[in-house]
Amino acid sequence: MLLTKWLPIVLCFSVGVSAAESYHFASINLLAEQEVGRIVIPQLYQKIGITVSITPLPGKRAEYAAVNRHLDGEIMRIYSYGEENPTMVRVPTPYYYLETMPYVLKNRNLQIHNRDALYRFSIAKVRGVKHTNNITAGMTDVHDFDSTAEIMRMVAKGFVDVALTNTLDGMLVLRALEMDMVVPSGKPLERLALFHYIHQDHKELVPRIDSVITNSIASGELAEMITAAEKQVIAKGAERHTH
Repeated sequence: MLLTKWLPIVLCFSVGVSAAESYHFASINLLAEQEVGRIVIPQLYQKIGITVSITPLPGKRAEYAAVNRHLDGEIMRIYSYGEENPTMVRVPTPYYYLETMPYVLKNRNLQIHNRDALYRFSIAKVRGVKHTNNITAGMTDVHDFDSTAEIMRMVAKGFVDVALTNTLDGMLVLRALEMDMVVPSGKPLERLALFHYIHQDHKELVPRIDSVITNSIASGELAEMITAAEKQVIAKGAERHTH
């Protein structure tokens, strides 16, 4: 009798849980801008009652997992990612940005004001990151590493001339490494908008989350989310890069 009494409640609870809408996205590991996205994207989805989980992966693995439907998309990529991967649907409104910044040894005083100047130097970049892949396309003295900490160490030791990464990412890693001999070289070479991408199997989700992003921009709430997220990432001191 007791079981019969509680069974409808249990069944209703089970149906409610199973019916909850959720998605699983990839991010690129060990990059500061992606860590900001890992904080912001779940907050945006909460506004429409959707739960998301995010798995950080190396860049190429993140792309493979999303394109091959192992995951539902990626939280943050540049515009050209969608051109290269037609099965991925770009959420039209960008929600963050990155800068492509050259980092060099302070005492060499190298001046790198544009892309063409990079041809003269040996370059280190993080494997699988689109904006540094794109800007070094056609260059021959380019070397891939697994993390921003590694490319900064390559510059510090004189093995390469330039490390290319996002400005925020580079500054956090240098602070964590207590490395003051490597500095940005002038201004960023590019400033690129960052978009959320969803696999075409879930394309009906795109206008829903795009509406949330546009409304959050209009209200000023997205700017507040990003500022708070950046503070969280900075407060961590990029500890993951020091190991």
